[in-house]
Amino acid sequence: MTITGSSLETSDVTRPNKTINKTKLRRMKTSESEKNKSALRAEHLSKQVTSPEGELTILDSVSLDVLNGESIAIVGASGAGKSTLLGLLAGLDVPSSGKIWLGDQEITSLDEDGRAALRANSVGFVFQSFHLISSLTALENVMLPLELAGVEHAADAALKAIQTVGLEPRKGHYPHQLSGGEKQRVAIARAFVVEPTVLFADEPTGNLDNRTGETVIELLFQMNSEAKTTLVLVTHDLDLAARCDRILNMDAGRIEREG
Repeated sequence: MTITGSSLETSDVTRPNKTINKTKLRRMKTSESEKNKSALRAEHLSKQVTSPEGELTILDSVSLDVLNGESIAIVGASGAGKSTLLGLLAGLDVPSSGKIWLGDQEITSLDEDGRAALRANSVGFVFQSFHLISSLTALENVMLPLELAGVEHAADAALKAIQTVGLEPRKGHYPHQLSGGEKQRVAIARAFVVEPTVLFADEPTGNLDNRTGETVIELLFQMNSEAKTTLVLVTHDLDLAARCDRILNMDAGRIEREG
């Protein structure tokens, strides 16, 4: 599955939806009594697509359970199904079979608008290609999900997030005026400004040089720890994966083992 810029810019910010039980959108706090509760759970996820050669299985009966505040890395060769799994867990795509829960909300029972509303309230994203909106400044990119969700004082919250990632002097710059590392720091600020329950990161250093990538990763893990957010990370970088609590190794659409 390819996660496109349009997926991020429209469906995962928000669309009003009245089918979701709003009590199920309460953010889970990682207090001592709740650390053993599931932030994210999947049962027997499968994904098939039709190709010229016939039906192709991308994911094959994948199950996992991620606890509140836990960080997991999903690793494996290209084509193993890592990004497809992340897209399903985030509600950006739907499985051919199986179920997914974000907290106590079964997201596979929701329609497209319901999944978009759930993402807007509970999920943050950091992608390899940044997915910033070119016509918006750094500050406006961070403000966008808050404004679409109707959050009051969105500018104040966005400015605080920009300050946290050290980019206040660049807040009025457009994406084409920012370096790759700066773009990713804006993306991190945008991901955390909504105070997500779960943060999904897909190859967050893939377009960065080693030094810049290390700076971005330090920032990502620091903010994740401070926010007590559950982190699901897809990466080819085994050193990066080793910083997570658990490593899930994927091969041919299956989770083969835990590291």
